[in-house]
Amino acid sequence: MKASNFITDNFILQTEVARELYHSYAKDLPIIDYHNHLSAKEIAENKPVKNISEAWLKGDHYKWRAMRANGIEEIYITGSATSNKEKFLKWAQTVPYTLRNPLFHWNQLELKRYFGVDDILQPSNAEEIYEKCNAILEDRTPAQLLEDMKVEVVCTTDDPTDDLRYHQEIAKSDFFTKVFPTFRPDTLLLIENGTYLNYLEKLATCVGFKIDSIEALLKAIDERIEFFNDNGCRLSDYGISGAFAYIGFNEEEVALIFKNRLKGESLSELDTQKFRSAVLLHLGKKYHEKKWVQQYHLGVIRNNNDHLQNTVGADAGCDSIGDYTMIDSLSKYLNALSSTNQLAKTITYNLNPSQNETFATMMGNFQNSDCPGKMQWGSAWWFLDQKDGIENQINCLSNMGLLSRFVGMLTDSRSFLSFPRHEYFRRILCNLLGEDVERGLVPDDIEFLGKMVQDICYYNAKNYFDFN
Repeated sequence: MKASNFITDNFILQTEVARELYHSYAKDLPIIDYHNHLSAKEIAENKPVKNISEAWLKGDHYKWRAMRANGIEEIYITGSATSNKEKFLKWAQTVPYTLRNPLFHWNQLELKRYFGVDDILQPSNAEEIYEKCNAILEDRTPAQLLEDMKVEVVCTTDDPTDDLRYHQEIAKSDFFTKVFPTFRPDTLLLIENGTYLNYLEKLATCVGFKIDSIEALLKAIDERIEFFNDNGCRLSDYGISGAFAYIGFNEEEVALIFKNRLKGESLSELDTQKFRSAVLLHLGKKYHEKKWVQQYHLGVIRNNNDHLQNTVGADAGCDSIGDYTMIDSLSKYLNALSSTNQLAKTITYNLNPSQNETFATMMGNFQNSDCPGKMQWGSAWWFLDQKDGIENQINCLSNMGLLSRFVGMLTDSRSFLSFPRHEYFRRILCNLLGEDVERGLVPDDIEFLGKMVQDICYYNAKNYFDFN
């Protein structure tokens, strides 16, 4: 493959209007990354990253899947017996084969933006690029890498039992980037798990009282929400594998279900769903009370490959798009909260693209005057955050809702080098609008379109989330 990089100033931008929108309105905006999986500990400690493999390949299941598809042995992907350099060289061997996969675009954008590398990574230049990147990373800390990309806000993903000490340390720092926790109560809801009782003991230690009833559990949840709120949290999240299920329940039966679980008894699927529904409803009401934004990542089927999960561990890269019927349950859940005027700002993300219109129209059912765009159908997520998926999400939202009120892109990433994905999104957005102008579908009003682009890329999120 020719080494010359194709990432030019006008990458993706096919029209003059698209170029003006991107370069004059979108390019220099700060980034609000309101959902990711970065480590608050690594940000707080702020030690130089030093190695490109650590920063780029560790925990990145996108790259892992590509390397496996290219026939790379697992020892060079997640194994501990190989060096960082060996892993990087195996990734470089894979890169040319990722052509037309979003990894090819992301890979080159990240090399260019962080390291000034214009050549396409491949075996012939891998060692040279490896050394160049490491020389730069030798002096670059996580906080500096975030500032390099003008990342104004980062929202991590955190368990309710987290002590948030690293967020507290960051809050006292002079970092350019503000880092806030996100309340992710998935483990609280997974009552059927064999480790659930151990988790309750951990939660009890956090709150200082025994969790021996459903009332005690809900009290513990409330205390942890209060603690998170005091430490800057303004978002929650949900990302349990399988179908979202919300069914009717009464308090007495949920109390009995929880008591039975505390005794070590097994629960039926119906019991599990009733318990989860009760806790979800309680959580939703608390989020509204605290003026938080609630997020729901729906439609993933996780851990499909038992052998890989047993060998590598959790988040091994064997998750995929699920095929679930769940919109009726989501409707009932949102309606239950809306009926008592306790529905918080809500963002839903679906992983199955066949359900795009379903989700987009569902969110429109519950819009009201609380704020513009209160109910958001979120950005193209996970397997869909590539060019086609982003374009499909933008087009569907345009047809079914108000694109102008969209809160925009997020990385959902574990890497400090992933923030050019915001640039990727911005270029795609500007290109779509530019094409509309060229076809005579929207007015050729660059100031109006420019404001729309700026709102979607930055200002809508800034106004939607209460990070102050």
